[in-house]
Amino acid sequence: MENRQSIGETGENLAIWYLEGCGYRILERNYRNRLGEIDIVAREQGAIVFVEVKTRRSGRYGSPKEAVTRKKQEGLSRVALSYLKETGQTASRARFDVVSIRYVEQMPRIELIKNAFDLAYPRRSE
Repeated sequence: MENRQSIGETGENLAIWYLEGCGYRILERNYRNRLGEIDIVAREQGAIVFVEVKTRRSGRYGSPKEAVTRKKQEGLSRVALSYLKETGQTASRARFDVVSIRYVEQMPRIELIKNAFDLAYPRRSE
């Protein structure tokens, strides 16, 4: 059985292959800064696309796309805004996509969810 890191890396490789086949141009892989990490930064039809890749070998823990929780969205939003600022692209169109990879009978099933969520800001307690 592959370990979790290896499954994630395999999923990211599949996602890049799939995205390139859909016309995405990969700009960064595993972009990291002090705020966190984004799996893939790409360009597609003039937009900067921040892609979260989720891979599951079984349905035991729910579907891959369900793993992109509100808290995860907030973290990705912070990193994305930082990326746009650092690269001087704050005026660019941007969006968040999710690539969901689920193995069924040893074969990967890939689903691309464009505009998976909007920019997410932390909720304030009242």
